[in-house]
Amino acid sequence: MKLTIENITIEIDGKKILSGVTHEFAEGRRTSIIGANGAGKSTLLKALCLINERFSGSITLDGRDIRSLGRRSIAQSIAILPQEREAPVDTTVRQLTSYGRFPHQKLFSSGNPTEDREAIEWAMHVTNVEHLAQRQVSTLSGGERQRAWLAMALAQRPKILLLDEPTTYLDIAHQLEVMTIIETVNRRHDMTIIMVLHDINHAIEFSDEVIVIDGGTIYKRGSPSDVLSPQLIRDVFNVDAEIFSNAVGDKILGYKIRRSDRQ
Repeated sequence: MKLTIENITIEIDGKKILSGVTHEFAEGRRTSIIGANGAGKSTLLKALCLINERFSGSITLDGRDIRSLGRRSIAQSIAILPQEREAPVDTTVRQLTSYGRFPHQKLFSSGNPTEDREAIEWAMHVTNVEHLAQRQVSTLSGGERQRAWLAMALAQRPKILLLDEPTTYLDIAHQLEVMTIIETVNRRHDMTIIMVLHDINHAIEFSDEVIVIDGGTIYKRGSPSDVLSPQLIRDVFNVDAEIFSNAVGDKILGYKIRRSDRQ
Protein backbone atom coordinates (compact mmCIF):
# COMPACT_ATOMS: atom_id res chain seq x y z
CA MET A 1 0.00 0.00 0.00
CA LYS A 2 1.50 3.28 -1.17
CA LEU A 3 1.45 6.35 1.08
CA THR A 4 2.36 9.64 -0.59
CA ILE A 5 2.50 13.19 0.73
CA GLU A 6 2.73 16.22 -1.50
CA ASN A 7 3.43 19.80 -0.52
CA ILE A 8 2.29 19.33 3.09
CA THR A 9 2.23 22.56 5.06
CA ILE A 10 1.06 22.77 8.67
CA GLU A 11 0.59 25.87 10.83
CA ILE A 12 -0.25 25.77 14.53
CA ASP A 13 -1.21 28.93 16.41
CA GLY A 14 0.14 31.04 13.59
CA LYS A 15 3.49 29.26 13.53
CA LYS A 16 4.49 27.31 10.43
CA ILE A 17 5.65 23.86 11.58
CA LEU A 18 6.07 22.17 8.20
CA SER A 19 6.38 23.78 4.80
CA GLY A 20 6.01 22.08 1.42
CA VAL A 21 6.97 18.56 2.54
CA THR A 22 6.77 16.00 -0.27
CA HIS A 23 7.67 12.31 -0.07
CA GLU A 24 6.59 8.86 -1.25
CA PHE A 25 7.06 6.21 1.44
CA ALA A 26 8.47 2.97 0.11
CA GLU A 27 6.10 0.03 0.51
CA GLY A 28 7.26 -2.71 2.85
CA ARG A 29 10.21 -0.68 4.05
CA ARG A 30 11.25 0.90 7.35
CA THR A 31 11.45 4.70 7.26
CA SER A 32 12.77 6.68 10.22
CA ILE A 33 12.02 10.38 10.62
CA ILE A 34 14.61 12.25 12.66
CA GLY A 35 15.27 15.86 13.57
CA ALA A 36 15.65 18.18 16.52
CA ASN A 37 12.87 18.69 19.08
CA GLY A 38 10.08 20.79 17.64
CA ALA A 39 11.03 20.02 14.04
CA GLY A 40 7.51 18.76 13.25
CA LYS A 41 8.16 15.00 13.21
CA SER A 42 5.22 13.99 15.41
CA THR A 43 3.01 16.56 13.71
CA LEU A 44 3.73 14.96 10.35
CA LEU A 45 3.10 11.46 11.71
CA LYS A 46 -0.33 12.47 13.02
CA ALA A 47 -1.22 14.00 9.66
CA LEU A 48 -0.40 10.73 7.90
CA CYS A 49 -3.34 9.02 9.61
CA LEU A 50 -5.57 12.11 9.74
CA ILE A 51 -5.39 12.56 13.50
CA ASN A 52 -4.17 16.02 12.55
CA GLU A 53 -6.37 17.39 9.75
CA ARG A 54 -5.00 20.92 9.84
CA PHE A 55 -2.74 20.70 6.82
CA SER A 56 -2.66 21.97 3.27
CA GLY A 57 -1.39 19.83 0.43
CA SER A 58 -2.36 16.21 -0.16
CA ILE A 59 -1.87 12.83 1.47
CA THR A 60 -2.88 9.83 -0.62
CA LEU A 61 -3.24 6.17 0.16
CA ASP A 62 -2.94 4.05 -2.98
CA GLY A 63 -3.79 7.15 -4.98
CA ARG A 64 -6.87 8.09 -2.93
CA ASP A 65 -6.93 11.28 -0.90
CA ILE A 66 -7.23 10.24 2.74
CA ARG A 67 -9.64 13.10 3.36
CA SER A 68 -12.11 11.21 1.18
CA LEU A 69 -11.76 8.06 3.30
CA GLY A 70 -13.59 7.52 6.55
CA ARG A 71 -11.57 7.24 9.75
CA ARG A 72 -12.58 3.60 10.10
CA SER A 73 -11.33 2.87 6.59
CA ILE A 74 -8.04 4.63 7.29
CA ALA A 75 -7.62 2.71 10.56
CA GLN A 76 -8.07 -0.58 8.72
CA SER A 77 -4.93 0.23 6.73
CA ILE A 78 -2.90 2.51 9.03
CA ALA A 79 -2.24 2.04 12.75
CA ILE A 80 -0.45 4.57 14.94
CA LEU A 81 1.22 4.20 18.31
CA PRO A 82 1.50 7.78 19.63
CA GLN A 83 3.69 8.99 22.48
CA GLU A 84 0.82 9.94 24.79
CA ARG A 85 -1.61 7.15 25.63
CA GLU A 86 -3.52 5.90 28.65
CA ALA A 87 -5.51 2.71 29.12
CA PRO A 88 -8.81 2.75 31.03
CA VAL A 89 -8.49 1.66 34.65
CA ASP A 90 -8.35 -2.12 35.20
CA THR A 91 -7.79 -2.85 31.50
CA THR A 92 -6.02 -6.15 30.95
CA VAL A 93 -3.45 -6.78 28.24
CA ARG A 94 -5.92 -8.93 26.30
CA GLN A 95 -8.60 -6.24 26.51
CA LEU A 96 -6.15 -3.56 25.39
CA THR A 97 -5.05 -5.68 22.45
CA SER A 98 -8.67 -6.31 21.49
CA TYR A 99 -9.25 -2.55 21.12
CA GLY A 100 -7.17 -2.78 17.96
CA ARG A 101 -10.03 -4.67 16.32
CA PHE A 102 -12.50 -1.77 16.57
CA PRO A 103 -11.83 -0.48 13.03
CA HIS A 104 -12.85 -3.88 11.64
CA GLN A 105 -16.13 -4.06 13.55
CA LYS A 106 -19.43 -2.75 12.29
CA LEU A 107 -21.64 -0.35 14.19
CA PHE A 108 -24.09 -2.92 15.51
CA SER A 109 -21.99 -6.09 15.41
CA SER A 110 -18.63 -7.38 16.61
CA GLY A 111 -17.33 -8.12 13.12
CA ASN A 112 -15.84 -11.53 12.40
CA PRO A 113 -15.18 -13.22 15.77
CA THR A 114 -12.76 -15.73 14.29
CA GLU A 115 -10.69 -13.07 12.54
CA ASP A 116 -10.73 -10.90 15.64
CA ARG A 117 -9.57 -13.74 17.88
CA GLU A 118 -6.82 -14.77 15.47
CA ALA A 119 -5.59 -11.18 15.12
CA ILE A 120 -5.52 -10.67 18.89
CA GLU A 121 -3.67 -13.93 19.53
CA TRP A 122 -1.20 -13.20 16.73
CA ALA A 123 -0.50 -9.68 18.00
CA MET A 124 0.11 -10.87 21.56
CA HIS A 125 2.35 -13.68 20.30
CA VAL A 126 4.46 -11.38 18.10
CA THR A 127 4.96 -8.92 20.95
CA ASN A 128 5.58 -11.63 23.55
CA VAL A 129 2.79 -10.59 25.91
CA GLU A 130 0.75 -13.82 25.81
CA HIS A 131 1.79 -14.68 29.36
CA LEU A 132 0.62 -11.22 30.48
CA ALA A 133 -2.85 -11.52 28.92
CA GLN A 134 -4.76 -11.27 32.21
CA ARG A 135 -2.49 -8.72 33.85
CA GLN A 136 -3.73 -5.16 34.20
CA VAL A 137 -1.78 -2.78 31.99
CA SER A 138 -1.23 -0.45 34.93
CA THR A 139 0.79 -3.14 36.75
CA LEU A 140 3.26 -3.75 33.93
CA SER A 141 6.84 -2.58 33.68
CA GLY A 142 7.71 0.04 31.08
CA GLY A 143 8.92 -2.51 28.55
CA GLU A 144 5.93 -4.80 29.09
CA ARG A 145 3.52 -1.89 28.80
CA GLN A 146 5.08 -0.73 25.55
CA ARG A 147 4.80 -4.21 24.07
CA ALA A 148 1.15 -4.37 25.12
CA TRP A 149 0.38 -1.10 23.35
CA LEU A 150 2.29 -2.32 20.31
CA ALA A 151 0.13 -5.48 20.38
CA MET A 152 -2.98 -3.29 20.22
CA ALA A 153 -1.66 -1.47 17.14
CA LEU A 154 -0.70 -4.74 15.46
CA ALA A 155 -4.11 -6.27 16.18
CA GLN A 156 -5.48 -3.80 13.63
CA ARG A 157 -3.54 -5.85 11.06
CA PRO A 158 -2.44 -2.63 9.37
CA LYS A 159 -0.56 -2.39 6.12
CA ILE A 160 1.26 0.67 7.50
CA LEU A 161 2.42 1.09 11.10
CA LEU A 162 3.25 4.57 12.45
CA LEU A 163 5.36 4.75 15.60
CA ASP A 164 6.13 7.93 17.53
CA GLU A 165 9.31 7.44 19.56
CA PRO A 166 8.55 3.79 20.41
CA THR A 167 11.54 3.37 22.75
CA THR A 168 11.14 6.50 24.91
CA TYR A 169 11.70 5.87 28.65
CA LEU A 170 12.88 2.28 28.07
CA ASP A 171 16.22 0.89 29.15
CA ILE A 172 18.67 -0.42 26.55
CA ALA A 173 17.48 -4.04 26.69
CA HIS A 174 13.82 -3.12 26.28
CA GLN A 175 14.63 -0.62 23.54
CA LEU A 176 16.29 -3.35 21.52
CA GLU A 177 13.44 -5.75 22.26
CA VAL A 178 10.85 -3.31 20.88
CA MET A 179 12.97 -2.44 17.85
CA THR A 180 13.50 -6.14 17.08
CA ILE A 181 9.73 -6.75 17.19
CA ILE A 182 9.26 -3.89 14.73
CA GLU A 183 11.94 -5.35 12.48
CA THR A 184 10.27 -8.76 12.63
CA VAL A 185 6.79 -7.60 11.60
CA ASN A 186 8.34 -5.62 8.77
CA ARG A 187 10.37 -8.51 7.37
CA ARG A 188 7.97 -11.38 7.97
CA HIS A 189 4.72 -9.61 7.18
CA ASP A 190 5.84 -6.96 4.68
CA MET A 191 4.43 -4.21 6.90
CA THR A 192 5.47 -0.68 6.03
CA ILE A 193 6.99 1.02 9.08
CA ILE A 194 7.21 4.79 9.50
CA MET A 195 8.70 5.83 12.84
CA VAL A 196 9.90 8.93 14.59
CA LEU A 197 13.18 8.18 16.37
CA HIS A 198 15.53 10.19 18.57
CA ASP A 199 18.23 7.53 18.80
CA ILE A 200 20.32 7.99 15.66
CA ASN A 201 21.99 4.61 16.10
CA HIS A 202 18.57 2.95 16.09
CA ALA A 203 17.84 4.77 12.85
CA ILE A 204 21.09 3.42 11.41
CA GLU A 205 20.47 -0.17 12.49
CA PHE A 206 16.73 -0.52 11.99
CA SER A 207 15.91 1.65 8.96
CA ASP A 208 15.96 1.20 5.22
CA GLU A 209 15.42 4.92 4.70
CA VAL A 210 15.94 8.02 6.81
CA ILE A 211 14.19 11.38 6.47
CA VAL A 212 15.81 14.32 8.23
CA ILE A 213 13.50 17.24 8.98
CA ASP A 214 14.99 20.62 9.75
CA GLY A 215 13.54 24.09 9.43
CA GLY A 216 10.10 22.70 8.55
CA THR A 217 11.32 20.93 5.43
CA ILE A 218 13.07 17.73 4.44
CA TYR A 219 16.75 18.51 4.89
CA LYS A 220 17.96 15.20 3.49
CA ARG A 221 16.64 11.71 2.74
CA GLY A 222 18.04 8.37 1.66
CA SER A 223 19.65 5.27 3.09
CA PRO A 224 21.13 5.61 6.60
CA SER A 225 24.68 5.20 5.27
CA ASP A 226 24.15 7.95 2.69
CA VAL A 227 22.34 10.38 4.96
CA LEU A 228 23.77 10.14 8.46
CA SER A 229 27.17 11.73 8.69
CA PRO A 230 29.09 13.79 11.28
CA GLN A 231 28.47 16.89 9.19
CA LEU A 232 24.70 16.36 9.11
CA ILE A 233 24.58 15.71 12.87
CA ARG A 234 26.53 18.92 13.41
CA ASP A 235 24.29 20.95 11.09
CA VAL A 236 20.94 19.64 12.35
CA PHE A 237 21.60 18.91 16.03
CA ASN A 238 24.61 21.16 16.73
CA VAL A 239 26.45 18.16 18.14
CA ASP A 240 29.86 16.80 17.18
CA ALA A 241 29.83 13.17 16.11
CA GLU A 242 32.24 10.51 14.92
CA ILE A 243 31.58 7.29 13.04
CA PHE A 244 32.98 4.04 14.41
CA SER A 245 32.74 0.41 13.35
CA ASN A 246 31.82 -2.22 15.93
CA ALA A 247 33.17 -5.77 16.13
CA VAL A 248 30.95 -7.00 13.29
CA GLY A 249 31.60 -4.00 11.07
CA ASP A 250 28.37 -2.08 11.68
CA LYS A 251 28.59 1.71 11.72
CA ILE A 252 27.92 3.50 15.01
CA LEU A 253 27.74 7.21 15.71
CA GLY A 254 29.41 8.55 18.83
CA TYR A 255 28.48 12.00 20.14
CA LYS A 256 29.97 14.72 22.24
CA ILE A 257 28.91 18.25 23.14
CA ARG A 258 30.62 20.78 20.92
CA ARG A 259 33.49 22.40 22.80
CA SER A 260 32.26 25.90 21.99
CA ASP A 261 28.98 25.05 23.78
CA ARG A 262 30.78 24.09 27.01
CA GLN A 263 32.23 27.54 27.49
